[in-house]
Amino acid sequence: MSNGERDRAREQNRQAWNRLVEKKNRFTRPAKDEDLVDPLGTVDAIGWLGGDVRGLKLLCLAAGGGKHGAIYAEAGALVTVVDLSPAMLERDRQVAAERGLDMRTVETSMDDLGMFDEGDFDLVIQPVSTCYLPSIVPVYQAVARVLRPGGLYVSQHKQPTSLQSGTEPSASGYEIREPYYRQGSLPQVSNSLLREEGTLEYLHRWEEILGDLCRCGFVIEDLTEPVHGKRDAEHGSFGHRAMYIAPYVRIKARRLNADNRQFTPRVILPGS
Repeated sequence: MSNGERDRAREQNRQAWNRLVEKKNRFTRPAKDEDLVDPLGTVDAIGWLGGDVRGLKLLCLAAGGGKHGAIYAEAGALVTVVDLSPAMLERDRQVAAERGLDMRTVETSMDDLGMFDEGDFDLVIQPVSTCYLPSIVPVYQAVARVLRPGGLYVSQHKQPTSLQSGTEPSASGYEIREPYYRQGSLPQVSNSLLREEGTLEYLHRWEEILGDLCRCGFVIEDLTEPVHGKRDAEHGSFGHRAMYIAPYVRIKARRLNADNRQFTPRVILPGS
């Protein structure tokens, strides 16, 4: 990954998410009252966090928009929200002021956490966002540095097959249209429930999502594929497509030790 490509992705995605806030995109909407009645039940029904985050130093990574940070702050965590988009972070500040929540906001990229000390956080939560950078390794390395040994890293990602596949159904389902072994960003989209208009997105292979996580000093303890498929969904809708292709994967990983391993990523292309 060149610095030029990384910087281009950062800048375009910053601007894109600022525009998405103006358009009130569904991923920029703050937490609702019902989300905060049982905050951990809202975000951790599976119980990965042990039922209690009170007093934990928690990093919501690439998680602006006024939802994730607010929910964890309501649950009692000491929350820091990091996001590249100032408009998204303004959502968090507004929600914090309205609801009397104590949240810190920091404007930076998910792979640039140098303002934090080593082992600064007990828990890192990252909703879907790694697809907005060309390489996932710098994100994992940054998280490994700021997460204490034994701390949990819960992340959600767009599945490679979902990013490869079209949105219009054929007689046999949904067709794969993009190569798995690829370089560069994915084609731009508009009016999509699967991808965000105006952003630069990148396909990360399973070797990168899972293998690089392990190579950067984590052990994977659990993995789920959140169910979005609906048997009675309208043909061609998000729910219909999700019956054929799981859109997301959620990973529970634990930091093994304080040593941030040095790692040189491999790029494998057909014929190489």
